[in-house]
Amino acid sequence: MTAARAPSLETIGMSKSFGALKALQDVSVRVPAGSFHALLGENGAGKSTLVKCIMGFYKPDRGRLLIDGKEAVVRNPRDAQALGVGMVYQHFTLVPALTAAENLVASRADAPAIIDWRKEFKALEAFLDAMPFRVPLKKPVSAMAAGEKQKLEILKLLYLNQRFLILDEPTSVLTPGEADEILGLLRDMAHRGEITVAMISHKFREVEAFCDDFTVLRRGARVGGGKVGAVSTRDMAAMMIGDAVVRPSAARSQAKHGGGATLEIAGLFAENDEGRDAVAGFDIKVRPGEIVGIAGVSGNGQSELVEALSGQRPIKLGQVLIRDVDFEPSRDHYDRFKVFGLPEEPLKNASVPTMTVAENMAFRVFDKAPMSKLGFWLSGAPMRATARDLITRYNVKTPSTETQIRDLSGGNVQRAVLARELSGDVDVLIVANPCFGLDFASVADIRAQIMEQRNRGAAVLLVSEDLDEVLELSDRIAVMSGGKVAYLTQAAGADRTTIGRYMAGH
Repeated sequence: MTAARAPSLETIGMSKSFGALKALQDVSVRVPAGSFHALLGENGAGKSTLVKCIMGFYKPDRGRLLIDGKEAVVRNPRDAQALGVGMVYQHFTLVPALTAAENLVASRADAPAIIDWRKEFKALEAFLDAMPFRVPLKKPVSAMAAGEKQKLEILKLLYLNQRFLILDEPTSVLTPGEADEILGLLRDMAHRGEITVAMISHKFREVEAFCDDFTVLRRGARVGGGKVGAVSTRDMAAMMIGDAVVRPSAARSQAKHGGGATLEIAGLFAENDEGRDAVAGFDIKVRPGEIVGIAGVSGNGQSELVEALSGQRPIKLGQVLIRDVDFEPSRDHYDRFKVFGLPEEPLKNASVPTMTVAENMAFRVFDKAPMSKLGFWLSGAPMRATARDLITRYNVKTPSTETQIRDLSGGNVQRAVLARELSGDVDVLIVANPCFGLDFASVADIRAQIMEQRNRGAAVLLVSEDLDEVLELSDRIAVMSGGKVAYLTQAAGADRTTIGRYMAGH
């Protein structure tokens, strides 16, 4: 490989509108050849629209794309591929039932109808010998760890001779060690002139550690950029949020323990959709006024654990105790034991998309006075009045109480559901990936609300794939691997490397 193989890329005045929404407004970004560039911005800032215009998924209304200083026309992703531009998406695009070798060969446009596997394996081995990392060629993707899958996604682009790589949140499913390894190898390849990388990320630690330059988008426009290291993370964050008001993080204070409830999960087993044990002997105790954070790589039983605790998945074996009394995940027990929660993807799992904001906010109390008379007659006026109060208190941005909740942004759906779940006395709070995909301001707001419940004496179980979130909020940290707790430590002084090792199953 030679330095000439790493292309530069530049957008000039790129604009794209969807009806009245101006998703991109005259965005100009330059990524020099052989560099590792970070593309920063809140959710909805225009990052995805920009890369989709570069990749040919969208046709920009105006603007130009330059590859190595020459104007390029990209009408579809195939044109982008022909120009050497490829993308690693946030979710894997591999075929699980095929091996690594089969995924690589099948990705080629010139893959033969009858494959000479002896010849292909020889060529693939020669290809891997020239790469800085490898994957087992004969291993099915379904049997691979997340780090191996991400490496294979990157190798697939390099195998197809894509030398400008766009990475969309590439470390969201990786352990810290895997993330550092992969980003470090790609940075070294870039600095040797073999590839150029543009990475969409929300993790300032990774940007500071691996990137050369950065660009910030806000509300569809470029608002800043520069050399990494010359600008503080505080200033980068300020560029991202602009004049948005970010609620200060709730200070960790001495929690109120008197009369609080302890949540204890003992020997819990729950099966996944294929009938295998996804939660396999899970044990944890969460005391009043404490946040226990569950860290782990996606696919180790976290989703099934939350679904079992919320009544969406049967509990096969084990006990859930609150105040040393058996708890069953039913509506009456949730009410009796003052258990509240925010599951992953609340629009899908904690709301009815076609019902109004007011109706969704009333789910916990619709059958109680003053909203209900005689146990079945619903009264709309108190429902709307309660919703208006919650909308104000929890800063939910919605045109009205009668707007369908599906028409709200992701952050505001989260706020609306949290408003419902936190508006009463909370003894136990169970939250799963509460800030996934949200903008900077929403993240700060929601994390502050979780901390406030802990300070008031609630026992909080936080399940999150964002290790930074777990480290920031938790009093104790448990690593979930293979469906059970593999490691438990105090958050104060917790070692990121040790946590990462247990997340990786070592």
